[in-house]
Amino acid sequence: MNLPKPIQEFIDAFSELPSVGPRQATRLAFRLIRQGPSTINRLAKSAALLGKIKVCSRCFFIHDQEGPLCDICTHTKREHDIFLIVEKETDLMSIERSSAYQGRYLVIGEAPKSGVLEPWQVMRLSVLKKTIQDTLPSQKAREIIIGTNPSTYSDAMGTRIKQELQSHTEKITFLGRGIPTGGEIEFSDEETLSHALHRRQ
Repeated sequence: MNLPKPIQEFIDAFSELPSVGPRQATRLAFRLIRQGPSTINRLAKSAALLGKIKVCSRCFFIHDQEGPLCDICTHTKREHDIFLIVEKETDLMSIERSSAYQGRYLVIGEAPKSGVLEPWQVMRLSVLKKTIQDTLPSQKAREIIIGTNPSTYSDAMGTRIKQELQSHTEKITFLGRGIPTGGEIEFSDEETLSHALHRRQ
């Protein structure tokens, strides 16, 4: 049975999203059709607005501010000589909700299974090095916290990040293991994240 072309195109597009797949995308398509044009139009408008989101040129978090920097990087009351490196934007958001950290960030991207940093990840580390050199009088960070997720691949990436940044900071620490191995920062509660930040080593 051949589905109408608009439905098939919807399924093909949404199947590429994480944790969706063809079956879930098909269910979603028919659910939206049942809800009618107003819901479909609202969803389409919301999706189109995502195209206006920018990526911060300094920390690589998303934003909709004027200029190239996000509101975290331009916030004057944050600690500008401490940096926390996370894998995903959602990790950063979870840490911000904990209110346990007031420094700056770098979103490095998820750990590659090859064990070798991707060229674009090396580029992001280069941006961090330049930020440290250009914005801090001592040209060294007071502390860089490696906040990668507790997994084999992420631990390997964390070791490589430490090697890359050792000469650009007075101290490098890793988040304390209040987060269970195999868990993810994104899904940790605020109290767990707060403990992980305070127990960093």
